Amino acid sequence: MSFFAILFALLIEQARPLARSNPIHAGLRAWALSVSRNFDAGKPHHGWVAWSLAVLVPALVTLAIHWLLLWGLGWPFAVLWSVAVLYITLGFRQFSHHFTGIRDALEEGDEDAARERLAHWQQVDVGALPRSEIVRHVIEYSVLAAHRHVFGVLAWFSVLAALGLGPTGAVLYRLAEFVSRYWHYKQRAGAQPASASLQQASAQAWTAIDWLPARLTALSFAVVGSFEEAIEGWRFHAQRFPNDNDGVVLAATAGAINVRLGGEALKARTELHTPQGLEIDADMGDSDSTPGREPEVGHLRSVVGLVWRSVVVWMLLLALLTLARLLG
Repeated sequence: MSFFAILFALLIEQARPLARSNPIHAGLRAWALSVSRNFDAGKPHHGWVAWSLAVLVPALVTLAIHWLLLWGLGWPFAVLWSVAVLYITLGFRQFSHHFTGIRDALEEGDEDAARERLAHWQQVDVGALPRSEIVRHVIEYSVLAAHRHVFGVLAWFSVLAALGLGPTGAVLYRLAEFVSRYWHYKQRAGAQPASASLQQASAQAWTAIDWLPARLTALSFAVVGSFEEAIEGWRFHAQRFPNDNDGVVLAATAGAINVRLGGEALKARTELHTPQGLEIDADMGDSDSTPGREPEVGHLRSVVGLVWRSVVVWMLLLALLTLARLLG
């Protein structure tokens, strides 16, 4: 039933996206802050205890509700629970309005508006960023957002749902990604800073959890894009990026649509604003550029096509697996 849960969640999210300022996201931020405040004592094992409480406890609660609904009320209610969880954790509309606004501004020739919207989205200083660099940063941020909000969630949800664990994987993935960035953000902002041990534990856990989804996303982009160039970029240029998993996704993207990615990263603003949703700035580091054409506005449409074709491939695979299971 994973296929139907994902399909309905995507349709609902497209029709009625979750507001950025909502009690669910506010509650998760408060939960992460409370855990770090009460259990982060600065030691390595304290960091892992805090991470486990912040991520695994909500995931286990999600699993418990799934099993209670499945055993007590039947599978239709368990599917509805999966749809509700996916609606919160999965979706393009959590970031696509930023992408659309910047793309429209660039197409209208209003580069100042594009810079302003990019700065607002990622809370960075853009200065007099040239047009090609605006496009590059938008591609990088958007592709990583699509990976973290869509493909990574799909991967973990599908795997654990196949094992009978319901929507646990979606919660595990999104919370692991969120707390890793949120605690780093708090440290940088100087408000309720997280210890180095807690940041290290959350970063290590996130790297491990995102290892497989990042490679599945890269493979999807290769299948629906320029396959040989995407695989070559994955193999030979992923190491140009400071984060291994992000590098795999970005290098495959660069090859799939023949665009140059990587370079000097944008710096965070001195005054950081509290995030409204589960999104915080991507905080990408400097990197070497990949081969490819100079980023142009036309590449933004190529990225949209690449992402949506990948979604279609994922849904077709899930549909075939669901059909095989029903007939088997």
